[in-house]
Amino acid sequence: MSLRPTLDFLLYQWLGVESLSSRERFADHSRDTFDAVLNTCERIARDKYAPFNRLVDTQEPHFDGDKVILPQATHDAQKAYADSGMLSAAQDYAIGGMQLPYTVEASGNAFFAMASVSIGSGMLTTGNANLLMQHGTELQKRVFALNEFSGRWSGTMCLSEPQAGSSLSDVMTRAVPDGDGFETDPLGPRYRLTGNKMWISAGEHELTENIVHLVLAKIPDDNGKLVPGTRGISLFIVPKKLVDVNGQLTGERNDVALAGLNHKCGWRGTTNTLLNFGEGKFPVNGQAGAVGYLVGQPGKGLHCMFHMMNEARIGVGMAATMLGLAGYHASLDYAKNRPQGRAVGPAGKDASAPQIRIIEHADVKRMLLAQKAYCEGALALELYCARLVDEQHTGTLEAADEARLLLEVLTPIAKSWPSEWCLEANSLAIQVHGGYGYTRDFPVEQYWRDNRLNMIHEGTHGIQATDLLGRKVLMDNGRGLQLLAARINDTVQRAIQQAALAAHANALAAALQRVGAATKAAWATGNPAEALANAVPYMQAFGHTVMAWIWLDVALAALNHDAAQTQPTTLGRLAATRYFFHYELPKIAGWLPVVENRDPTCADLPEAAF
Repeated sequence: MSLRPTLDFLLYQWLGVESLSSRERFADHSRDTFDAVLNTCERIARDKYAPFNRLVDTQEPHFDGDKVILPQATHDAQKAYADSGMLSAAQDYAIGGMQLPYTVEASGNAFFAMASVSIGSGMLTTGNANLLMQHGTELQKRVFALNEFSGRWSGTMCLSEPQAGSSLSDVMTRAVPDGDGFETDPLGPRYRLTGNKMWISAGEHELTENIVHLVLAKIPDDNGKLVPGTRGISLFIVPKKLVDVNGQLTGERNDVALAGLNHKCGWRGTTNTLLNFGEGKFPVNGQAGAVGYLVGQPGKGLHCMFHMMNEARIGVGMAATMLGLAGYHASLDYAKNRPQGRAVGPAGKDASAPQIRIIEHADVKRMLLAQKAYCEGALALELYCARLVDEQHTGTLEAADEARLLLEVLTPIAKSWPSEWCLEANSLAIQVHGGYGYTRDFPVEQYWRDNRLNMIHEGTHGIQATDLLGRKVLMDNGRGLQLLAARINDTVQRAIQQAALAAHANALAAALQRVGAATKAAWATGNPAEALANAVPYMQAFGHTVMAWIWLDVALAALNHDAAQTQPTTLGRLAATRYFFHYELPKIAGWLPVVENRDPTCADLPEAAF
């Protein structure tokens, strides 16, 4: 089963991506060039990624005392990806990019995530370079970002620390000026960093000639003390190997050392590291301390880093989506070919009758349809967000501002919803396989292990939920939420005219009203502790409402494309919509009461009661 028909429908029949060619930035493009990019990505993913997904899972990275060893297949895949130009796909022609819409870039990357998310592509490298293009100096862009876009160097983001986890206000990594002339270095104000960073994906390897670490650290106050909280957090470029102003390696290592590799449940093909900055293993000019160059203004590190974090959150959502789809396709193929049992009814009581394939059993169809609804719906959501990015960058001033606010509201959902429900799809894929699903003879157990990380990756469920209810739905006096509600209501008004969709439209309108009321009820006392005590159930209900809207809008596009419902793909999309409205959307009635009542059951339970 191929991803391409679903991708083509969402891009061209639903999102109308071809129309972007009418904009000046994309004037050289057409559906032909978009398709050529997708064809290239599909081919590389098929030839260089998919055949080695199991290999990189079983041959984990290891440190030989000098360097980290990865399978040759990973080197080959990463080189093919870099050579394709996808690292700079959306960048200007002037710096070697293709000026592709981000929607097309995201679609191309979907093939790699589905083929082997563990090998990885360039999410962090591209995000790192994009941040520098936004906040770096001209020389920082030329020396660091452009070498990342070319694939010569790779990039990371270094936020978490062993003692702090996701609590960035508790970071302890220090950055002090590197001598009296620290402000005169052409690469940026030069500091010396000391500290430890944990859970750094791709933090050490030999896939590229250099690694550009973006590191959050605190600049001490005048008394040499670190200011509590997020004040003083700044962002620094810390290359693994020192470079000159022409982007050439100086031949000297920076004082960044691998402290250890984390051995994970999934994503085993990607190194995950604990890094020590400034421990003195690789002293620079005889002095301990990793050399770092300030990005942006002192104390504004989090502002800069959120540019990369939000991009990474959508990337994590896409990774979760594609792992779910990989499991769905595998279990669908298995169900079509696995004979077991007989039909329900008198005919099924004849033991001499031939077995039927398990896809003919109603409960197996339920599990397959759930996977389809979760994963194809999540893909639509991720592409919708990507389309908003294009609108933000190339739309009118009004459209760009609306897209910005909509992205603010949708980003926690785009990250968290696929991470939870496409993981559930992977669980169902194992269930469809029965006992075989737990064995390594089939790929579905690996898909589940790989996907389990995504509920934690780039901010846990609790963090995303707090961000959504505590900040995103309130910002600009709730304007982002109002814009989203307007788009949902527009879909409702169009769908209510279609006999096949009218009941769904009414159900979505009621769900939207319920979520709006729950938002107000949660904040009725103005007490954040009360409002946020049940933020995760709120986010689950919010996410399901958004997904019901996405499916209803997709169903409208399917009917517009095939009003007679003669194509099996149309029937499948309508069935997935029906499944979501009948089986999933009603769940919000179970999630929202604790939000509306500001239920204190969890928040007030004393520790001893556990």
